[in-house]
Amino acid sequence: MMSSACVGSPNADHSRFVQRIRRRYETERHWLPPGVPDAASLRQAWQTLRAHGHDVPAALRIVRHMTLERLAVLDCEQGAPLSAITHAMTALAELVLDEAARAARAELDAIHGPPQAGPQRAGAPLPPDLQAEPGRCGWWIVGMGKLGARELNVSSDIDLIYVYETDGETRGDAQGRQRITNHEYFAKLVKRMQALISEVTEHGQAFRVDLALRPNGNSGPPAVPLGALEDYFQAHGREWERFAWLKSRVVAPADSACRDGSGAWLRPVVLPFVFRRYLDYAVFDALRRLHQQIREHAVRRAAGHPERAHDVKLSRGGIREIEFIVQLLQVVRGGQFPELRTRPTLQALQRVADAGLMPADKARQLADAYVFLRRVEHRIQYLDDQQTHILPTRDDDLLWIAHTMGFDGIPAFLSALDAHREVVAHEFDTLLGGHGKGGCVGKGCHGSRAEPDDLSSLLPDCPPALAERLQPWIDHPRVLALRDEARQRLVRLLQRTVAWIDDGRVSVEAAVRLVDWIEPLLRRESYLALLQERPAVHERLLRVLGAARWPARYLLRHPGVIDELASAELYATRFDPQAFMADLEARRWALHKTGEDDDEALLDLLRRAHHAEVFRTLARDVEGLLTVEQVADDLSALADAVLDITGRWCWQRLKSRHREEPRHAIIGYGKLGGKELGYGSDLDIVFVYDDDDERAPEVYAAFVRKLINWLTVKTGEGDLFEIDTALRPNGNSGLLVTSFEAYANYQQNRGSNTAWTWEHQAMTRARFVVGAPDLRARFDAVREAVITAERDHAALAAEIRAMRQRLYDARPVRAGRFDLKHSPGGMIDVEFAVQYLVLAHSRKHPALRDNAGNIALLQRAESAGLLPTGVGLAAADAYRRLRQWQHRARLDDASTQVDPDAVRDEAQAVRTLWTQVLGEAPR
Repeated sequence: MMSSACVGSPNADHSRFVQRIRRRYETERHWLPPGVPDAASLRQAWQTLRAHGHDVPAALRIVRHMTLERLAVLDCEQGAPLSAITHAMTALAELVLDEAARAARAELDAIHGPPQAGPQRAGAPLPPDLQAEPGRCGWWIVGMGKLGARELNVSSDIDLIYVYETDGETRGDAQGRQRITNHEYFAKLVKRMQALISEVTEHGQAFRVDLALRPNGNSGPPAVPLGALEDYFQAHGREWERFAWLKSRVVAPADSACRDGSGAWLRPVVLPFVFRRYLDYAVFDALRRLHQQIREHAVRRAAGHPERAHDVKLSRGGIREIEFIVQLLQVVRGGQFPELRTRPTLQALQRVADAGLMPADKARQLADAYVFLRRVEHRIQYLDDQQTHILPTRDDDLLWIAHTMGFDGIPAFLSALDAHREVVAHEFDTLLGGHGKGGCVGKGCHGSRAEPDDLSSLLPDCPPALAERLQPWIDHPRVLALRDEARQRLVRLLQRTVAWIDDGRVSVEAAVRLVDWIEPLLRRESYLALLQERPAVHERLLRVLGAARWPARYLLRHPGVIDELASAELYATRFDPQAFMADLEARRWALHKTGEDDDEALLDLLRRAHHAEVFRTLARDVEGLLTVEQVADDLSALADAVLDITGRWCWQRLKSRHREEPRHAIIGYGKLGGKELGYGSDLDIVFVYDDDDERAPEVYAAFVRKLINWLTVKTGEGDLFEIDTALRPNGNSGLLVTSFEAYANYQQNRGSNTAWTWEHQAMTRARFVVGAPDLRARFDAVREAVITAERDHAALAAEIRAMRQRLYDARPVRAGRFDLKHSPGGMIDVEFAVQYLVLAHSRKHPALRDNAGNIALLQRAESAGLLPTGVGLAAADAYRRLRQWQHRARLDDASTQVDPDAVRDEAQAVRTLWTQVLGEAPR
């Protein structure tokens, strides 16, 4: 338990700051309207102060004091939620900045005239204040840290960065004199605002302002042009600055801070700096170093002052460690997973948990700790309005904090505090506490077989095959070009691999394939960082690579998917279509909010998500956790989901669409229809529509072309599927999309243009994949009508035998080999036999009408008496084993033509089925 019995809500007037405010501003404090302060009530109080004769600096300071006194009462006496306090403080800071900006700008404009924008503007819509003066140079006050995240402390300073649109000069006064450069203008503006906000007067300060986070810190100019900011990010931006800019937000002037204002001009500059395109595990070391510096500074400050060890922000298990945990996960993955891009810590924690990056119970514990520590921090600051995070040493102050937190005494409060901090510290140490060794057990984690950057001295310890593969790396240009830090990572990674080979945990073949995989990726140091930081991922990767050759090739094409190996739930779950689509929608919405949801971004989003899900299935497959049938089920469900969401996005972006929801259907054939997809299978699909609008043919043709393009085009992230539409009415000479009525008539032999027998064979495995819900039942009715039509059995058997012979002739098999799919007794014989049974007998045997798969249909045919006892079951078992062999061969890039003796029993079972159903076998 982390709490004890509540003993009431002690008065806020224990606070010495509250006492001072009530004595000094007894009249003024009642001018703040009742309730939690917000933007409207704060502005009303500000206007009242100004109306009573207070100048701008005085009014800014008094409204702050009024606000803090009110918050102390709401927080300590009435138990207001943390968000109410932090949002009120943020609204206060925004008001102060906006009014100070208004006053400073008016003063400078009167002397020098407004600053003018250059001839080339950023191009975003002008905010209201610039629409009246379209030539005026835009500018922004960027709030960093807790101000940017709307979670400001009650006695916090505010971290600001001033940015202006472009260099130029002011217009001058009415006579055109007193012109200065924009650089000088904004330097003066910053100086004036500092005086209005931070200068200590008889009323104190409005806020302490810190400008140290600007480019080049305190040695840089007080305000920076947007172009220079972008150049700084590209040339000099440091890793810790990415964490600082993660929470950045335009907070003033008010017009520029509006969602449709010029603040949007900052997004394309800031977002690529904070969030990299690839998974960015290189930031682990940067954040680890930053945290170490903060810890060391805290230790130095505490030297000789033991009370400073009780810092709820900077000490072990404090607020800063929670923020680091969350920000690290955001920065590492936010480039590829935009739904993680949010500023508030508690919201980010929830999104991290929703993304599966942290167990939900752990996220809840961290959230509880964050709220607890922030509430303690506020109470510390209420005492004297000091920017401190250290527990007071006076017993009466400590007891007051305990009581306002709902505890009956100091021991119970300190016990709860320690428990929360221990939770935070443990999670922080788990994620970031070591130097790339977290989760590493056994040899290779701390060994010293070789110097950290000496690859050559590692070779004698390697097995011969691995040493031979590594030998060229001694003078390989890519290895030599690595930074020292990256080369050390590489050697430590290989040391660990060799140790695991010695332990028998991984194979030499897996290690060689790892080297093959890493070599073309050496320039992407983030992959080395990921494997070094996550030993569990390193070991799982070696297991996947050692299992078969095809996974290694897949990983070469899509290296980013290895991050999926970090998931604790990887091997405990299976594909969930609804969760997959919900995640994609969340990512699309996150991109939409920042204006990044163009076609290219969505194409890459779809591909990354699909590749990651394929890899998850592959990892479970090679670990033996899925059967061949389960692999096919999951890959087929994934294809269905991709077709569904891609279709929805394409329709939403179709300029010619004439209705909100399309009236179309995608019919799956072949392996997609039979839910037997394998890795890399193409999709056999047919498009139909049911729409009476006169524009429908053109609209749906454009829609289908767009959809096929989205599915097949290769981007930097690869492609999704190869699409085959040859099974549409009239094949490749027919329309790409046809009306449902025309499709039904064609399949049911109505009119002169009708389907062939082989198309009816294909219909046995066809299914409705996605589309207008009412079309599902109509398609099922058409399919049933087709497969149950009255047929001449002898003629049907002859046509199917002829088709089988043509396929056999087209796919010759080497002498002395057996092709698992194409040889007589192979998988195609089973499929053709089942198709005959369905087309010939489903009219009288309804159990054969379902698209239930070949194995189930063989069992049903035998149960119906259509096959001799044991023939159907034997053929079903043979088909299952043939699929398993084929699956394993393809995973290992091996030939599917095998020794006939290895499959003698299975081939005989299939030939017996063929003879019983169709008679003469192919020759």
